[in-house]
Formats: sequence, structure tokens, C-alpha cells
Amino acid sequence: MLVALYFGISYANYMFKPTSENFSERSAEWVRDDVPFGNWIIDTAEHYTASTPRKGGPGLKRLRTVGLSPVRPLVRHAKQVAYTPPPIKPVFARPLPGEGVWHRTGPSVAGRPPVLVTSYRPSTEYPSIVAYVLWIDHTRTDLAYYPGRYEPPSAVDRGPMMVPVDQRYRLLATFNGAFTHVDTNNGSAVNGHTNEPLIDGNATLVGYRDGAVNILKWKGGPNAPGNVAWARQSLTPILWHGKLNPELNTDPNSIQWGYTLGGVTFTPRTAVGIDAHGNAMFLFASEATVISLARILKHIGAVRGMEFDINPEWHTMITYSHKNGLGPTMVEPQPQQSPDRYLTPDDRDFMAVFSKVPGPVTVPFK
Repeated sequence: MLVALYFGISYANYMFKPTSENFSERSAEWVRDDVPFGNWIIDTAEHYTASTPRKGGPGLKRLRTVGLSPVRPLVRHAKQVAYTPPPIKPVFARPLPGEGVWHRTGPSVAGRPPVLVTSYRPSTEYPSIVAYVLWIDHTRTDLAYYPGRYEPPSAVDRGPMMVPVDQRYRLLATFNGAFTHVDTNNGSAVNGHTNEPLIDGNATLVGYRDGAVNILKWKGGPNAPGNVAWARQSLTPILWHGKLNPELNTDPNSIQWGYTLGGVTFTPRTAVGIDAHGNAMFLFASEATVISLARILKHIGAVRGMEFDINPEWHTMITYSHKNGLGPTMVEPQPQQSPDRYLTPDDRDFMAVFSKVPGPVTVPFK
């Protein structure tokens, strides 16, 4: 009786708090967070909804339209031309129209689009899988990390829990954060304030005050140094110096690389990479193992990479065209989230891409 009363009060307190999640999502999060063996319970209950992509088959006839107009590759003999990544090389002998071709997403900065998107099919074995890629020019953008309503759990300052209204004039893209703290021991910091302590050895996406971004194997202790504007950790790197982490595995009984819906190995996964020019790349794969995710990162030109959040509910890649308003567009298929996500307070943390403004990088909360 006392146990039932305890869980009843816990559930009521959890559900009556403000939230951006629907009833079923919030209930599942309560089980994961507050019930012993909650992850196992939810994964078992959801097993019937899980699926594995089919091998072979006729494949896709066309790809989802992404971005606006296509962008020409870098003209190597031209002077003072901003770097543009080369098209992603298709893996199929007969690529679909637009496969791997970069498209602009919104307004230009210094005469060139600073954010590009594309998509391609990464596996001839599983032709229905599609990877969506967001490329961010670090020389013309400011990348910022925002806490959500409940994630990270010990945020020193939560700020608006959405893109600040007075910064939306320069908003270019947003994407989801990494694993929650309750699922993986990771840390974060914003504007010199440590939320959860940073853990040595974890892959860490770092934004510096001079505008540079990088992925590190953290070794700086629990707090970020003064030259770091923000930091967000997740597990260990899956790609390092262009090589896959040898510890990657697809063991369905292993939770090393995150709990998956129904305990399957293939699930929607996201990742962040850094290319050889210091630019960030956000990746969403419609179905992936952690190994295939790392291979996609390598194929698209990343030299270092880390896994971000996984499973159908949480992936979010949104761009803003600034036509007739912000013009938010969900780049990848995501029926469980709105393109207006991050324009209203959200439960989870996220990344925002802004056009660059003069001065040291900080995370603007107003």
C-alpha cells in the first residue's frame, strides 16, 4: 500500500509539472526516471513497435526535398571564396536526383550561405535508409547550447528554454541535444557555469569564445576553462582522427551506446561531427547502428564525431528561411515533433545556430 502511494504521488508530481511532451511521452519518461529498471520496462513494453529495416528490395524512387536552391561547390582557383564542402559521394551506382548535393537553407552571411543541408542513401544493403546532414560554417555562425526545462537536471541558469525572442532575427538552425544525464553520466557548461560536472574521457562538443567549435576527449576536469563559451558531453567518441572507435558494437544486450526502442540495434540516431576545416556537421540517420552512424560521419567528411540523442521521439533538425517570418522547416521526417519546437519552452536541451555577430561568443538568454 505504501509503495503504491509513493509511486502515485511521484507520478502525479511528475505529470503536473509544465512540459512540452504529450501524455504518453511524459508517462514513459516518468517510468524511465523514477521507477526501478524503468528503461528495461519501457523498452520491453515498446518492443512490439520496434522494427528493423529490410535488406534489399526496390529501394526509394526519390528523396525528400531538403533546403532551398542548390549550392555550387568551391571554385578552387577563385580568390577569397568561402569554403563550401564538396557534394557527398553517393554509394549507389545510380544516385537519385539531388542525392548528396548541398542546398542553402536561408539567408546568406558575407555573400554565401553559412548553413547547408543534403541527404543521401548510405547503405546499398539497406536501400530504404536515408541520412540527412546539416553543415555549419564556423567562420560565419555562432553555435550556442541551451538548457531545456528539465535537461540538464542541474542547470545553473535555464534561461528561456527556447530560442530567445530577440535573437530570432539571426536564427539559422536548431537541432537536438545528446543523451539525458539520467541515462549517461555526462556534463555540460554554459557561459562559464557548470551544470553537471564534465567527465574526463567523454566526447565533448565545445564552443569557444573566439567562435571555434570542436569535439574533444575531455581531460580538463569538472569545470570548463575561461575560453569555453559552452560545452556538452555524450559518451565516448565514435569517430576519432577519421577512424571508427574500435569499442563500437551492435550487441542488442549492451546499453553502452544508448537504450533503443524495443532493444533493437537499428533505430533513428543523431550525431555531431567536425570536418577537417573546423566546421560542425549534424547528422540524422533514419535507421542506424552506432557502427553505421560512425561510418556515415566518416563518409560525409567528419574527422571526429560523437553520438547525440537516438530513438524516434527526440531527433530534430530544423532550418529557418526567414521568408514570411522565421519559416521553420523540419528537414527530416519527424511526425512526433513540430517545426516550432525550440520556439516555445522545451523539456530537453538543444543547439541553436545563429549568424555571427561581433565580439566573443556567449549564449544569449534574452
